[in-house]
Parts: sequence; C-alpha cells; structure tokens
Amino acid sequence: MRIARDVHGIEDAVERLFRDAFTASEGADEGDLVGGLARDLLRTTPPEDIRVFTAVEGDALIGAGIFSRLTFSEDTRIVMLLSPMAVATERQKWGVGQALLTHALNALQDEGVDVAMTYGDPAYYGQVGFRPVTEAQVSAPLPLSFPHGWIGQSLTGGDLPDLKGSSTCVPALNRPDIW
Repeated sequence: MRIARDVHGIEDAVERLFRDAFTASEGADEGDLVGGLARDLLRTTPPEDIRVFTAVEGDALIGAGIFSRLTFSEDTRIVMLLSPMAVATERQKWGVGQALLTHALNALQDEGVDVAMTYGDPAYYGQVGFRPVTEAQVSAPLPLSFPHGWIGQSLTGGDLPDLKGSSTCVPALNRPDIW
C-alpha cells in the first residue's frame, strides 16, 4: 500500500470511493451525500485549506481522508478537520484506515498543524489518538446531532487545548445536514 497526497486526475475516483463505501455501510442516500461532499470539497476548497491523503494498492484507490481548515474567532492555532474518511468496503478491517490516518496525522504535525478534529466514531478514531471533547472546549461550526462524536487531538504533544471563540469550517462543510 502506498499513501499519496496528490489527487490531481483522480478526483472522480475519490468521489466514487466515498459514495461506494458509504452506500455499502449506510445506504444510497448517505452514499450520495458523502460522495457529493467529497466532490464539493475537492472542487471548491482553496489549496491552502485542504489536505487529501489517499491509500493506493497497485492501481486501485482503497482509502481516502480529507482534512480541511477549521478556524476559530479568538485562537490562532492551526486546526484541521477530518471529514470525510473512507476505506473501500472490500479492504475494511485490514488496517488501511489506521495506516492512512497515522500517516496523515504525522504529515500534518510535520507541517505545523496544532490540532486535528473529526466528527465520528470515538472507538474507531480513538485508535489513532482522537479523544472526545465538549463544545465548551472546542466549538463546532454547526449544531451537532451526535455530540459524543466530536473528537480531537493535539498534534503538538500533551492534552488537547481548549480553542477560543466560535469556529468556522470551509464552505463545502457548512451544511447542517452533515452535522
């Protein structure tokens, strides 16, 4: 397995991976929602505000994670939000997601990112260091329908700091239906 950061020319494959993986696990509506979200993130987010990591085996795209900037009104720390993340259905439970996330978090740390956040399963993401946080510690950009899925980690060592002020996500994620 090779982990890459350049998605130029494979944007449709990335969208398809998200659509197929979420359709298999959550149904066609969720597949369409997350596939469309991935497409919108790739097409509309400025390069300085997005990082995409892919897992490739041979010529097959088997995993992807999209991180985008999350800014805080009263905090200058650099925060990246993982959303969405997917592994091809036939490659789930093989360690692809954990390897992809570990690589991505190390790369973000090397780049100077202070905090990584996501909104998902604490048990799964806890395997790579994400821990539950409250909205008092880190405000979410929109109301959360699943508050115990708001999780994060410091990439500078130590505990996750409280981040000051309201948060703003990139426009593609600024949709109540995904929060």
